[in-house]
Amino acid sequence: MDIGEFRGALQQSEPPAGLSLALQTLWWDARGDWTRAHECAQLDEGKTGSSVHAYLHRKEGDLSNARYWYNRAGRRRPPWRWMRNGGVGRELLAS
Repeated sequence: MDIGEFRGALQQSEPPAGLSLALQTLWWDARGDWTRAHECAQLDEGKTGSSVHAYLHRKEGDLSNARYWYNRAGRRRPPWRWMRNGGVGRELLAS
């Protein structure tokens, strides 16, 4: 799936079958359902899940919680501009 297909899938009522938990998190977030996005992020205990979890908390303005999740993911906080331009989703779709 590429970014265009991912964006197109936002018209559906549920995430497409086969999406990773991290991509489901971003799908729910893009649909404006932070609660469902956060639930998906909490289910993914790996580094990718922690990174997406950090993104959610950073987006909501909870920087101390985001810092915790970035540390757990073993990565530095990416530039806000990169995040706002879809960097998180592009990174996940490329992997």
